[in-house]
Amino acid sequence: MLPNDRVTLRSIGSPRRRWLTTLFLLTLMPFVVQAQISDAKVEALVEALRVAAPSVSADTGLYSDWRVKPDNIARWSRRCFGQEVTPEQFAADSSLARPMLVCVMGPVLRDQLAQSNNEMVAVQRAAAWWMTGDPAQYRTGSTGDYTLRVLEAYLRFF
Repeated sequence: MLPNDRVTLRSIGSPRRRWLTTLFLLTLMPFVVQAQISDAKVEALVEALRVAAPSVSADTGLYSDWRVKPDNIARWSRRCFGQEVTPEQFAADSSLARPMLVCVMGPVLRDQLAQSNNEMVAVQRAAAWWMTGDPAQYRTGSTGDYTLRVLEAYLRFF
């Protein structure tokens, strides 16, 4: 090949290379979006869930400032710590409760961001999941009001 031919081949291959690079980056986009949620943001969401928790009477069967059902405490503690934490331990020790809730809510928030591609919507959808188990409820009725309170509390941390 002549030197001029090499230049010609490079210039012909260059747009193709850019197209392949763009395609490759687009396939990685969901992973890049997930990486944008730092641990600090997950911790802020967990704190926002605590701050926005509805007032309830002591006899509701919910534990701690986060208002968690006892069966969730047992299941989540096994998943996050490899051992079961009692509801009483969970309620008595926020330094135990907080890391467990970060463990639970991190994947939820990252998944909701990947689905919505919008951090504010992801926070609301994660809050709806927290309250109802259904992230799609983030704009309906009292759940919608709650998710807005969580979002407002979350935004105060940044």
